Amino acid sequence: MRIISGSHKSRRINPPKNLPVRPTTDLAKESLFNILANYFDLEDMDILDLFAGTGNISYEFASRYANEITAVEINFKCVKFIKSTVLQLDFKNIKVIRRDVYNFLQKTNKTYDIIFADPPYDLDGIEKIPQIVFENNLLNKDGWLIVEHSKETKLDDHPNFLQNRKYSKVNFSIFC
Repeated sequence: MRIISGSHKSRRINPPKNLPVRPTTDLAKESLFNILANYFDLEDMDILDLFAGTGNISYEFASRYANEITAVEINFKCVKFIKSTVLQLDFKNIKVIRRDVYNFLQKTNKTYDIIFADPPYDLDGIEKIPQIVFENNLLNKDGWLIVEHSKETKLDDHPNFLQNRKYSKVNFSIFC
């Protein structure tokens, strides 16, 4: 796993093997950030990284000078690893919260420019994520929600669905 661009470009991150995660592949991440760079100036944006896992996506946003990144993850070992990596890389713009994502989404009153969700592919209720985000008005004007999922998950019937991008086994559904 590596940071693709920005202040920490090419920096390798080696999470422990025992974390219960499936990090977004470098190919998919690079493609996603190329799309984002065409639509947004990532500096000064507020980002929410749901099911943060290793923190892979949070580090990429931080390296590209996002204003504030909130990484939400319930697994204690993952949270510990993210916090350790944040200190090691001296990212002052990443805040890590250990909490259930659905609980966090129901209780937060903050809004974000980009919300990235990478739930376990076999998690029940993935289709609820866009519903909760839009019902609770968690996106800023012109913001995007990006949900990573397997090809078996279909999210294109949501009224805020914009597009789907596929990179090998990784699918990104984008909502605005």
